Amino acid sequence: MRNLVLSVIGDDRPGLVSALADAVVAEGGNWEQSQLAQLAGKFAGIVVVAVPAERAEGLIAAVTGLEGLLEVAVHSGADGDPEGEATPVAIEVLGTDRPGIVRELSAALSAHGVSIGRLNTGTREAPMAGGMLFEAQMEARVPGGADLTEIRTSLEAIAAELMVDLEIDGA
Repeated sequence: MRNLVLSVIGDDRPGLVSALADAVVAEGGNWEQSQLAQLAGKFAGIVVVAVPAERAEGLIAAVTGLEGLLEVAVHSGADGDPEGEATPVAIEVLGTDRPGIVRELSAALSAHGVSIGRLNTGTREAPMAGGMLFEAQMEARVPGGADLTEIRTSLEAIAAELMVDLEIDGA
């Protein structure tokens, strides 16, 4: 079996997931994992499919042929767990929205060799104070040998500077 990673985007409307799933199944593929969302009127996401190696080219042709519905880019997926002995860490952030929050947090994590496996962000109205709140939920993987206390200290310093609440589970 060959793993393929599909990145998809199109104008949001009913039937997009169904059309993509039909193309995958028609070529003997198996939909294994996905992250899909509607954002700003667009439907976008990443899908991992497994397909018999001899049918991979047919699956690629089928999913990239969904013109008018979805733009699909196909990438070869990696085998095995590239993270090895990484420690999972959950990070949540909540505070007044301002430019640079994601940049500051991601730069600190990158400096420690931490990989972000999942990041969900959004803004919403602040119920009592007015203005907008920024919120983020992140799943990260800390490489073996990294100093979890040092990583926590770095993130807490940034949170204090940005004046956001920070919760870290696992570090």
